[in-house]
Amino acid sequence: MNNSKAATTAELSQVFEYIESNEGQFIRRLIDYLKHPSISAHNIGIAEVAELLVSILSRLGLEAKTIETSGHPMVMGRWEQAPGAPTVLLYGHYDVQPADPLDEWISPPFEPKIRQGRIYARGAGDNKGQHFAQILAVESYLAVHGRLPCNVVILLEGEEEVGSPHIAEFIRAHRECLKVDLVVTADGPLHESGRPIVVHGVRGEASFELRAHGASRDVHSGIFGGVVPNPIWTLVHLLATMKNAAGEITIDGFYEDVLPPSELERAMAAQLPFDAGEIKRSLRLAKLDAPVDRQVADRLFFHPTLTINGLHGGYGGPGAKTVLPNYAIVKCDARLVERQTPDDILAKIEAHVRRYAPDVEFIRLDGMLPSKTPLDSPYSAIVQRAVRAGQGVEPLIYPMAGGSLPEYVFTKILGAHSFVVPYANFDEANHAPNENIKVDCFLKGIRTGAALLHELGRAAGE
Repeated sequence: MNNSKAATTAELSQVFEYIESNEGQFIRRLIDYLKHPSISAHNIGIAEVAELLVSILSRLGLEAKTIETSGHPMVMGRWEQAPGAPTVLLYGHYDVQPADPLDEWISPPFEPKIRQGRIYARGAGDNKGQHFAQILAVESYLAVHGRLPCNVVILLEGEEEVGSPHIAEFIRAHRECLKVDLVVTADGPLHESGRPIVVHGVRGEASFELRAHGASRDVHSGIFGGVVPNPIWTLVHLLATMKNAAGEITIDGFYEDVLPPSELERAMAAQLPFDAGEIKRSLRLAKLDAPVDRQVADRLFFHPTLTINGLHGGYGGPGAKTVLPNYAIVKCDARLVERQTPDDILAKIEAHVRRYAPDVEFIRLDGMLPSKTPLDSPYSAIVQRAVRAGQGVEPLIYPMAGGSLPEYVFTKILGAHSFVVPYANFDEANHAPNENIKVDCFLKGIRTGAALLHELGRAAGE
């Protein structure tokens, strides 16, 4: 090892030693942070937690402030005293999901408890535990060395759990002060095996609702059956025209803008340890969704979907009630791949509804563009080295993820390369009762965040 490499390795080792010696107080501080509700859907605690974060970042020596949006405020912290070094934006969100149903929590959602090596609380994994690990990585590096090896912008959103409705507007308005080289988001779970992952893209999303109306009130299914139209059947017949039994979406033009994966993306996806048999066993499924010959990774990464999230109408209580309902509602979402847009897809779905069921009401809901960073990005190898150093194991490389995050604002508006590097355990139960993060995952997240800063600094000196 040459002297410069030895010096940089020693520099990171000192930070790791500091993290290890402060594990107890880092855990206590996360627990204290998790005690503060910040439920964006109900506007509970948002302003208070935003100000708390500004206080935390300011004490570290970052230039920190809240920035108002058309909705909940953004929290931004900046440390830019490393001329010539890359600038990384660390994104996370300080809002959390509602805690319902409360009676399914073993301990109250905002009274964090440690049980069997896990911290249980709403936001533990999604996303307070993960972005707090990033903040503690910055703190640890500054505590040991008095400076950072690269420039850092921390951006924490207060509306991610309600679909990030104002983040694109915010990024466009602040583009000049967000000129960064790369973005790293610590969110989501590790692979089910416990191995870390580095994600290069996410699918987009478009949600909508269909409403069918019948009589002015529910009526007797015997007296009026066969005479009064049934709005549930109206929706069932309409939905059957949108996707067939072979798994093909039959809406005109739905697939026309899909960008096929590259050979490198296909090859990378084929190496990933997705086990169709284990998925079926764990979820007690007899079979996977059609088409049956498509590999799991191929399904999740490279194809759009159309999903019925819920169908509501009529009677659903115990026993029988021979009623013909007067209305029915179905909620759906489509997951989108590169080159598809929510506006275009929703327009095509609406046109389909007008053609096959013109009396059905079509309501547009949320939308989010897909995002994609090249697998051969020069920052990909840097991020992978950081994960390897922080986690002690080689990461799995995902060309895409099946879910959706507002990564498009970084890749399509800022023009930066963006990566998702989860720190939470696979069974974090995000959005569910008894959400949790393993203590070990949280601490490894701090190490990984520190290693990322270190590797970016090394890249500047090469």
